[in-house]
This record gives sequence, C-alpha cells and structure tokens, in this order.
Amino acid sequence: MAKKLGVIGGLGPVATAYFYELVSRMTDAYHDQEHIDINIISKPSIPDRTDYILGRSDDSPLPHMIEAGNTLVALGADFIAIPCITAHYFHEELSDNIKAPIIHIICETVKYLKNHDAMRVGIMATEGTIESYLFQNELLKYNIEPIIPSKNNQSLVTSLIYKNVKAGIPVNMEQFKEVTEELKNKGADTIILGCTELSMIKRDENIGSGFIDALEVLAMCSVTSCGAKLKKEYINLIT
Repeated sequence: MAKKLGVIGGLGPVATAYFYELVSRMTDAYHDQEHIDINIISKPSIPDRTDYILGRSDDSPLPHMIEAGNTLVALGADFIAIPCITAHYFHEELSDNIKAPIIHIICETVKYLKNHDAMRVGIMATEGTIESYLFQNELLKYNIEPIIPSKNNQSLVTSLIYKNVKAGIPVNMEQFKEVTEELKNKGADTIILGCTELSMIKRDENIGSGFIDALEVLAMCSVTSCGAKLKKEYINLIT
C-alpha cells in the first residue's frame, strides 16, 4: 500500500509548487490513482531561516515548522518533505518533535553524489546553509571535497535567491555564470543547486552540464519512499 507524503511548504511558495510538479512528473503513473497522496501546508509566514541562523532575527521558524509537521501527521502523513534546504538546519529538533520520518534533502543529495563518484563538489546555497556547514559537513563524511564561493560571489548567490527568484524578478544569468565558473575553476566536478529557489533557474534557463538540483533529489526520494514507481528518465539527475 502506498504511503502518504506531507509537505511543509511555503518556504518559499514557488519552490513548493515546483516540488509538487516534480513529484508528479517523476512518478511513473498511467492513472491518477497511481500517484501518491500528498498533503501540503503552505506557510510563507514562517520566519526566514537564514535570518534566524545568522542572528539577524530572534523569531525562530522552528515552532511553526513543528506545528505544520504535526498537522500533516494528523492528516495521515507517513513521510515529511521540506522543500527548503536551510530549514534542515533544524532537522534534529524537527525529527524529535514530529512523529513521521523527515526525508533529509541534504543527506540524500550527498549520498546520490557519492554513488555517482563525485569527488569535488561546489555548493550554491543561502548564507544560512553555507555558514552552518550543512552541505560541507555531510560531504566530508563521504570524503568529498566541498567548494564554496568567495565572499563576493556568495553575495551574488544571495542576490539571485532573494532579489530575483523570491521577488519574481528575472534572473541575471551573468551573475549565475560568474559563480559557477569560479566553482569550476576551483576544481568542482559537480555543483549542487543547494537552495530550492535556485531550482527555478535550472527549470527556466539552460545552465549547462555538471549540476545536481537538490530539489529533484528530494522529489525522487519522496516518490520512492512512498512506494510509487520512478520514471526511468529521472534515475540520472546530474546534468
């Protein structure tokens, strides 16, 4: 029997909508009934994760996410997905307070990279994700070298996330390319799109080869964890 997925969404809203689309696209289903049941709670009012992590705000997003997660469990969720990477800073506390397994987007992405022989991996993510070493620590567990942007280029990534994608303003692809070229020049064989807003850039633009979208990994794991069949074309997620 298929399992039900609960989604703590709205972090941000466009990424949540795209995550639902990805799960639907990746499921090998001929009939509607072959798709997994999904309940989504979209709460864009949840305080910004990066602002809290970096001490720019005292308003913690944690209790709001716990509340949403427990509501989803009450609605029958067997697994929880959170299409916001920075939110996984709180993964341990969320797991302690929500009575359903939370699919860990960072751990699953790094496992996927390890299984595909990645050796040196660039990271594009929010300041909160970078400064809390969420990807770096996980990559190092698997003896994969993490590579992060310079301070100036991290500012460009932040701008792409907050001033472009979240704000609904067209992305400056020259800024995107400046960051990715730096990471590749430092030796990255693969670059993680490690913020779900960056997934929108991959969706809408031709970004080239050597990328893995963490949101696609989360969608893939959501499909398989809930017992649905994954389409063959989504087995290889590295461009």
